[in-house]
Amino acid sequence: MKLLSIAIPCYNSAAYMRKCIESLLPGGEDVEILVVNDGSEDETPRIAIEYAEKFPGIVRLINQENGGHGAAVNTGIREAKGLYFKVVDSDDWVKREAYEEILETLRHFAGSRAVLDMLISNFVYEKAGEKRHKVMRYRHALPKNELFTWKDVKHFMKGQYILMHSVIFRTKLLRECGLKLPEKTFYVDNIYVFEPLLQVENMYYLDVNFYRYYIGREDQSVNESVMISRIDQQIKVNKMMFDFYNEHFSKISAEKHRRKYMYNYLEIITVISTIMLAISGTPENLEKRGGLWSYFKENNRGLYHRLRYGLLCGYTNLPGKGGRKISIDGYKLCRRFFKFN
Repeated sequence: MKLLSIAIPCYNSAAYMRKCIESLLPGGEDVEILVVNDGSEDETPRIAIEYAEKFPGIVRLINQENGGHGAAVNTGIREAKGLYFKVVDSDDWVKREAYEEILETLRHFAGSRAVLDMLISNFVYEKAGEKRHKVMRYRHALPKNELFTWKDVKHFMKGQYILMHSVIFRTKLLRECGLKLPEKTFYVDNIYVFEPLLQVENMYYLDVNFYRYYIGREDQSVNESVMISRIDQQIKVNKMMFDFYNEHFSKISAEKHRRKYMYNYLEIITVISTIMLAISGTPENLEKRGGLWSYFKENNRGLYHRLRYGLLCGYTNLPGKGGRKISIDGYKLCRRFFKFN
C-alpha cells in the first residue's frame, strides 16, 4: 500500500500540468500520482503517459469521459491505493520542504495506533501579477503539531474556512462516508471538504505553506465573471450543503465545535452565492437569489432565519439598490484584504 495518493484532475491541462507533476515527484515511492484525464482534447494524456513511462509505480494515467472536476475526484478516490488521499489541481503545485514535512507526519501516523482522519496545512494564494502572496494559516484556530479533536478547535475568523487545498483525508474515511461529488458541476470542492467532516474525529495541523493555489487565469472557475456565468452550479452546491447539514443535524450538533464550524462554512458559501447574484444585478439573478432563500425557508425555517438574519448573510442581503451597493462594496473590501478571486 502507498502512503499517499494524489489525484490530479485534468481537463485540457497540457499548458501547466508539468509543473504540478514535477512538484509532486519528490514524494518518491511513498506516493502515487493519479493523473485523471477527464476527456481532454489537447496533449494532456500524452504528457501523462510520458511521466507514467518515466516513473512507473509512481505516476498512473486514468482516462475517463468528461464528467467534470467532481467526477475526476470520485475516480481518484475509487482508484487510490494510498492510506491517505489528496487532490491537487493541475494548475497548482506544492512546496518541496513542506511536502517533506507532510510525508514525514503521515509516515508517523501510518506506523502509529492513533488514527489520523484529516491533516491540515496552509496554502498560498499565488495570484498572477502580484509579488506578495497571501498565506491562509490556521494557527490561531487549531493546535499545532499534535493530534487533536473537535473540542480543541478554537475560533475561526469570520469568512475563514478550510479549503480543499488545506486538507489530506484518510482514504478509507472518504469511502466509508459515502462521498460522491456531482458530475459536470463546478465548486464541488466545497462539498468535498464539507461532507466528510461528519466522520472526522482526529486531526493534525502542520503550520507549513504546502499548497500553492494559482489564481488569475481569465477562464478560472473562481474568476468573478465566470462565477456569475455559472451561478446555477454555485446555487446547486449551496443547496446540497444546506440539505446535508439539515439531514444530519442531530449528529452534527452532537459536538458543538463541529456544529459551529460546519454552520460557519455553510454561511460563507451562502454569502458567496447571494453576493454573486447581487453583483450580477439582472432581474433573473435577483429572482434566483429570492428563490434560494425560499428554498431554505421551505426546508428548515429555523436554519433559514439563522442564516438570513445572521451577521454575514444579513449584511450581504440588504434590501433595495442601496442595500445591494453597500453589500457589494463590503465584499470587494474583503476581497482586497484576503486576496481571493
